[in-house]
Amino acid sequence: MRQFHLHLVSDSTGETLDVLAKAAIAQFEGVEAIRHFWPLVRSEGHLDRVMDEIETRPGLVLYTLVGDALRRRLEARCERLGLPVIAVLDPIVFGLSRLLGLPARPRPGGRHVLDAAYFQRMEALNYTLAHDDGQGPEGWDEADVVLVGVSRSSKTPTSIYLANRGYRVANLPLVPGRAPDRRLFELRRPLVVGLTMDRDRLLAVRRNRLLGGAAGMGQDYADPERVADELAAARRLFAARGWPVIDVTRRSIEETAAAVIALHQTAKGELAGPGSGAVLG
Repeated sequence: MRQFHLHLVSDSTGETLDVLAKAAIAQFEGVEAIRHFWPLVRSEGHLDRVMDEIETRPGLVLYTLVGDALRRRLEARCERLGLPVIAVLDPIVFGLSRLLGLPARPRPGGRHVLDAAYFQRMEALNYTLAHDDGQGPEGWDEADVVLVGVSRSSKTPTSIYLANRGYRVANLPLVPGRAPDRRLFELRRPLVVGLTMDRDRLLAVRRNRLLGGAAGMGQDYADPERVADELAAARRLFAARGWPVIDVTRRSIEETAAAVIALHQTAKGELAGPGSGAVLG
């Protein structure tokens, strides 16, 4: 697998860049991008700090910056470093300008103006970060979604992605030998979703975690029998509580989040879909 660093620099949240980058990378086999997100870059000082970080991990730079001064500064620095840099929205904006016969009006963030939806996303992100990894159980009932699963089952990245879509998400790890906080079973408002994964895939993820020097984890963290027991116990819990389950083995974070959103809409009666206890593979 060939890896490369991909830097996404935006004066907004970076969602547009992320979508476009994934679509482009999907055209290449045997390639993995190590993505680095640099959102809300709106000052020269902030941009300089970002460029210092990019210099330590050189790679392709994609950006959506509308301010001329920031654009020139970014491109000049990339040129000095010999890094490829692409303004991904320029061809689209130029084409629209020619078609409409109108000049574009630069607006940082474009659609991410300070409207109600923007503040909803920021509030959801703040909530989600404060309720990551079992934190803040007294506030779980204020969530839209609660994700439950064993360690390394993509709970946190899925939560952050959903928060960027405006969902308040809490997530709770299932720890061997420790009963979940009782407040999990008293929730009335949120949709609780179980995340599961193929044993071999989870073993590989955990072994990589150990090789990366993760602290506080014994060797049994990646023991095949222990992992199989953890997954079995999690599935029994999900079945007993009637929670919908998503198998994340072959899903990207975006695909898992889309499945969660569909389940949430179903739970709220917004569309037809699988019922309680359904397993989405």
